[in-house]
Amino acid sequence: MHNTNQEVSHEHKVQQYYDNALPCYSEILGDHWHHGDPDAITAGISRVRACEILEERIAALAGLDSTKKVLDFGSGIGGATLYMAKVTGASFIGVTNNDRLNQVAREKAKQAGLAEKVTFMTLEDTGYKSLPFPDNTFDAITFYDSVCHLPDKAKAFMEFARILKPNGRIGGHDWVQRPFGECQTESQIMQFMEPVNRLYSIPWHATVEGYKKMMEDAGLEVFIGRDLYPGVKCWAFQDEETPEWLNYEGPESDMFREGEKALIAARHAGVFSVGIWIAGKETKVKK
Repeated sequence: MHNTNQEVSHEHKVQQYYDNALPCYSEILGDHWHHGDPDAITAGISRVRACEILEERIAALAGLDSTKKVLDFGSGIGGATLYMAKVTGASFIGVTNNDRLNQVAREKAKQAGLAEKVTFMTLEDTGYKSLPFPDNTFDAITFYDSVCHLPDKAKAFMEFARILKPNGRIGGHDWVQRPFGECQTESQIMQFMEPVNRLYSIPWHATVEGYKKMMEDAGLEVFIGRDLYPGVKCWAFQDEETPEWLNYEGPESDMFREGEKALIAARHAGVFSVGIWIAGKETKVKK
């Protein structure tokens, strides 16, 4: 019998969040559910193309080509996964704990003629803590705005290191928090970040350096670990999208409107930003 008093895990709350987000994100964000390349956005390029440019950058830094087998962690409806496969020729497995999203992603793979090259796997809610792959399986691992949802981020990076082949690469992009301007203490930062965490189903935000340390503690060498908006407020394309979010009328519209307001406040305070990382599983010391 189902125990109605059993506490729902945070990971399962993330699954439920994306069940609700599917119509909203699809309507407003299309297939690419992450931030775009800042330089592309500054140049006036569309949000979707800016996302593709960032995916191209990460794919190139991770050394993806037609010989590589890649895991895309938190693949959503497959937008980034399928685009990277298209432009690099690499084979991908996308993983998430939401089978509803994976069903959409699989259909998109068929429509794109990539079903033989790109597959999507549904994990158990805590499956990221013990990924169902042998050691040294993948040439590369990518992630886009997904690790932020995990309570045990450090364990995820340990698993990434385990399943990554020697000399393989990890390339990722994610939400972070940071001190900025008048907000220097944890309590000052959390005044703005707590509503973001709560409304976007994020247990806690790490910093750019926090991600770097977790990767290093997992035995990875970090080549790039930086804030994409150093010293300035992370805003990017959000200005042009804000009316769409605030006027959204689909399922759970109140939650998404409140989430947008919280994110606007955190961006304006400067405490929310986005980071990028490239790391590797090196087998020898480079001179």
